[in-house]
Amino acid sequence: MSHNTFGHLFRVTTWGESHGPALGCVVDGCPPGLPLSGADIQYWLNRRAPGTSRFVTQRREPDEVRILSGVFEDDRTEGPLTTGTPISLLIENVDQRSKDYGDIRDLYRPGHADYVYDAKYGLRDYRGGGRSSARETAARVAAGAIARRVLGEDILIRAAVIQIGADAIDRAAWSWDETENNPFWCPDAAAAKRWEALLDQTRKDGDSLGALVEVEAVGAPAGWGSPIYGKLDAELAGALMSINAVKGVEIGAGFAAAALTGAQNADEMRAGADGKPRFLSNHAGGVLGGISTGQPIVARVAIKPTSSILTPRQTVDRFGRDAEVSTTGRHDPCVGIRAAPVVEAMTACVLADAMLRHRGQTGG
Repeated sequence: MSHNTFGHLFRVTTWGESHGPALGCVVDGCPPGLPLSGADIQYWLNRRAPGTSRFVTQRREPDEVRILSGVFEDDRTEGPLTTGTPISLLIENVDQRSKDYGDIRDLYRPGHADYVYDAKYGLRDYRGGGRSSARETAARVAAGAIARRVLGEDILIRAAVIQIGADAIDRAAWSWDETENNPFWCPDAAAAKRWEALLDQTRKDGDSLGALVEVEAVGAPAGWGSPIYGKLDAELAGALMSINAVKGVEIGAGFAAAALTGAQNADEMRAGADGKPRFLSNHAGGVLGGISTGQPIVARVAIKPTSSILTPRQTVDRFGRDAEVSTTGRHDPCVGIRAAPVVEAMTACVLADAMLRHRGQTGG
């Protein structure tokens, strides 16, 4: 089993490699009758696209999506609608430079999946990392666009980069509007300005930096998710951990909860005007016992520094000989910058699946 599929009722299978002719996904389980056009998906893909600033890879990919199946339009419909059958999406690769990787075809890049792919499969696609490349995440973002259609407009999912390297934002200066005004998805204008100089110097040094991304989903009702083995926070953590370069996920207060007392960590409740509990804090990140509370669902993702760097590193080759490797080509000095739309997409897919499973079990 290759494990290229995730989800239960809302199921996503991605396919393709970094330097293959195309990549894409098949989304199964999308309910019928939802408006869905290529433009609806393209909007979200454009937010993830490479080459949008000097701080990301300069690979020029338009990431134009084609819907191959699963929608229908004629004179009886107002635009294309989902049919309830599998939705197949295709995104062509048009700006590969496979020659950039000729020098490392026999070398294992430290921090990359080169060695483990060889160990598992007996061969690897060394061109841009093949299947292990972050290029695969374009398909996830496309699937996330469909998930947002399933969830509807009442649920808002948004992510921000809150730290690059050791430089974190000032949370008191947080502005979601600001994330649209800079190339870092940064909610703090002052931090974004600092990061420009930081990443310019990092690229000049031939090195890279990691990042922290925070995502919130607002509007999900109480009751989604299941106890024990279907916990919403566990499935969200698993989906976010599956993103390339992610090395840690925390929900709500996360690891900081270990430093709190029980009295501090408890999200106290009072009676709300609508008859539902009103929480006075959200250390739980919107999930208790694996089930959504109705509060914003909040998670943070730690993304390691890009492993493809110019700085020479000690390694071995596939013949077992000591070697040194320096990776040329077009790489992100901080891959975490372009991760924000991917984190949003995976969150949307998990919530769409949770919504459909909840509806299937309870009818709600």
